[in-house]
Amino acid sequence: MGIRDAEITDWKDIKELLKQLDYSDTDSFLQDKIKTLLNHSDERLLVYECDGKVVALISIHFIPQLALKGDFARISYFAVDNEIRSKGIGRELEEYCISLAKDRKCDRIEVHWHSRRVDAHRFYYRQGFVESPKYLIKNLS
Repeated sequence: MGIRDAEITDWKDIKELLKQLDYSDTDSFLQDKIKTLLNHSDERLLVYECDGKVVALISIHFIPQLALKGDFARISYFAVDNEIRSKGIGRELEEYCISLAKDRKCDRIEVHWHSRRVDAHRFYYRQGFVESPKYLIKNLS
């Protein structure tokens, strides 16, 4: 029970967690994406297992910086099962990722979230995250 690296066999539980984040159509590519993340040297895909079931996940990417002394880490996906939120699992995963980021010489960690995820906003603010203005995206499809 606790935090561990994800395995490809976790894909069904990961799929259910992603559904709770409104990513419901992942069947055709999820296993390939998990394999890619597991084999990427600057990525960690972690899960939290409780009683043999994956109940949370976090994906963190380490991004080296050229013109800054410290690198940074980005949380790209973070989900705790709706049924067991507010039990400290999210905090434990976030603290674990901070430790990993510090080991990788990162001096900051960032997360991007959708405005509709109000509960997530409260969690991140409680954890000490502050809002940083201006984030631009160019769609390539």
